[in-house]
Amino acid sequence: MALIVHKYGGTSMGSTERIRNVAKRVAKWHRAGHQMVVVPSAMSGETNRLLGLANELAPAKRGDAFDRELDMLASTGEQVSVGLLAIALQAEGIDAISFAGWQVPIKTSATHTKARIESIDDARVRGELAAGKVVIITGFQGVDSNNDITTLGRGGSDTSAVAVAAAMKADECLIYTDVDGVYTTDPRVVEDARRLARISFEEMLEMASLGSKVLQIRSVEFAGKYKVPMRVLSSFTPWDIDINEEAKSGTLITFEDTEVMEKAAVSGIAFNRDEAKVSLLGVSDTPGIAYKILGSVADANIDVDMIIQNLSKDGRTDFSFTVHRNDYAKTIDLLNNKVAGELGAQEVTGDAKICKVSVVGIGMRSHAGVASKMFRALSEEGINIQMISTSEIKVSVVIDEKYMELAVRALHRVFDLDQDNSTDAI
Repeated sequence: MALIVHKYGGTSMGSTERIRNVAKRVAKWHRAGHQMVVVPSAMSGETNRLLGLANELAPAKRGDAFDRELDMLASTGEQVSVGLLAIALQAEGIDAISFAGWQVPIKTSATHTKARIESIDDARVRGELAAGKVVIITGFQGVDSNNDITTLGRGGSDTSAVAVAAAMKADECLIYTDVDGVYTTDPRVVEDARRLARISFEEMLEMASLGSKVLQIRSVEFAGKYKVPMRVLSSFTPWDIDINEEAKSGTLITFEDTEVMEKAAVSGIAFNRDEAKVSLLGVSDTPGIAYKILGSVADANIDVDMIIQNLSKDGRTDFSFTVHRNDYAKTIDLLNNKVAGELGAQEVTGDAKICKVSVVGIGMRSHAGVASKMFRALSEEGINIQMISTSEIKVSVVIDEKYMELAVRALHRVFDLDQDNSTDAI
């Protein structure tokens, strides 16, 4: 008997019929003798609806007090889901009980709307499992040291599921979503994109951080830190599929390095539309200048991605970095009002119509020329590169947003990702 964690996305929970199918699938695993913990998201569109109501009432309001109430509001979506799923399982003749994050409890930091999990007390959950029940826990939420409800940010249910699996030392965490695994790139952009049977943890971490929407990056970080076996698979396959066949479907995220992994230089193409570039022109090129700029940005709880500083000329330089597009206006205002004067910058400028495109592959460690091949392919399509960032297993570029799909298709083709070759073994 294994301890299995199932996570279901909002689309999988999008109607009572779909919830009924989830219940039938979970019941099948339970009847096969497994202890089952289920972490569902809110029903599709529900979180957006709730946050939309808040913005109607106070469109310009922000701050700690407001964010606390946003968490109180947004957390109700998952509470609806766990209650409905428990009822559906009971209708299937399965003993089931649902818990909100604070009932487990899942302890988090006190940063509302962007909290981080600090600890999970699994004693109550283990007690219910020992009694033969399926336990259903709200994703996306927890409770801080003040006993206030917190949420983990969008996509946080993935993180909740992997964290629960880690805390309980689950045998496997199955992430059910509306796609049947991890693909070489988004099939909606490239028709010939292929599902990968396996992908390394490092590659999945890069893909998630670079824009792949299949898994939330913090869930992958948790899986890597605690070595949680994880598989991404579809909730829209027939619920009564053989359990052994289902357990081997989708994409396995593996922590094993094998010789097969070295055969393909690139495993996938990731992209992110949610990027914006901010530039300070003519800042003084003195020690500590990067800290003075980025320290103020970090203090405003704004995450910075790619950074580039030009060669100094006459004691001045240009400094550029990227942020999430939602933080673009806030960053520009911050630099204009608080930082630019201190730094003596000649101008603060930016571009909110950029995107990031990346090639990812653990095989890049043993294959030279990946970057040059990427740059040549973009050049042949007439696409100008604005920024470049590299690591051992990825190369990312910032380009004009209007060229994103063209770039993704060109790179997918030039790295032969449309071919059924050794990449599929990753």
